[in-house]
Amino acid sequence: MTSTLTPQSHRATLAIGDEHTARRISDLLTETLDESEAAIGAFEGPSGRWDITIYFTDAPNEAAIRELVGLAAGEDAGRSVRFDTIEAKDWVRATLDELVPVHAGRFVVHGQHDRAKVTPNKLGIEIEAALAFGTGHHGTTHGCLLLLDHVLKAHQPRRALDLGTGTGVLAIAAAKALQTKVLASDIDALSVKVAAGNARSNRVGPFVEVTWGNGFAAPRLRERQPFDLVLANILANPLRQMATAMSRHLAGGARVILSGLLTPQAPAVIAAYRARGLVVERHIRIEGWSSLLLHKAR
Repeated sequence: MTSTLTPQSHRATLAIGDEHTARRISDLLTETLDESEAAIGAFEGPSGRWDITIYFTDAPNEAAIRELVGLAAGEDAGRSVRFDTIEAKDWVRATLDELVPVHAGRFVVHGQHDRAKVTPNKLGIEIEAALAFGTGHHGTTHGCLLLLDHVLKAHQPRRALDLGTGTGVLAIAAAKALQTKVLASDIDALSVKVAAGNARSNRVGPFVEVTWGNGFAAPRLRERQPFDLVLANILANPLRQMATAMSRHLAGGARVILSGLLTPQAPAVIAAYRARGLVVERHIRIEGWSSLLLHKAR
């Protein structure tokens, strides 16, 4: 999953007293706002109140946001929305030294400074901060690794794909566990470079082939299909849009791990894939984000 740094981020915040109202606001905002322009999160605070935060790539129409919140929760809630900006900062690099290794089944994602903490019975994935999303500390990456570990306990995929690879965490994890070729792709050229470098530094360079491409239109994906394992930690809307293409590039009995979606967005993604013959095996929720394991009938 990738992201591009911008000069500053725009943010809207509000606090709501109960979960039902917070979910109603979050659902309305999710349905209305373009996912390429805004990301929405709703989390319960220590006092029991719910905090809703919306991040925008560009300055939002404040009146329109207040109106949407007002429609869901009343005029007082709309008036309570606060807007501010966050100056650009490589938050991952700034906080990396404070992050502990992430354990997900047999996988441990860590920085160089924690290399010695990985025990011999674990598969360490060493990722340093870079201009691409995915150190393993985010709920989506963590959820994908847990589901990958679950899948690999019962299956040995021969053709694996990490779609939207970002820093390459998932491709590296699959390659280390399977010791076989894994294809990784991303539409962002910087991510392709970062993922390839991370694969080499994790000593799986020969097993991870990183290619640039726009989803399943990438030539290497067409050449390597059908896949029996696909990992896609992207965003809810692109995942829904590629459901048909995904199903056409899968072998019978294939497993698919999807993430990058807020938990309220999961039902729409599940419905899109169910309509193409894929059913849910597992659904993991971490910090308001969902990760899904689906399989295709043989």
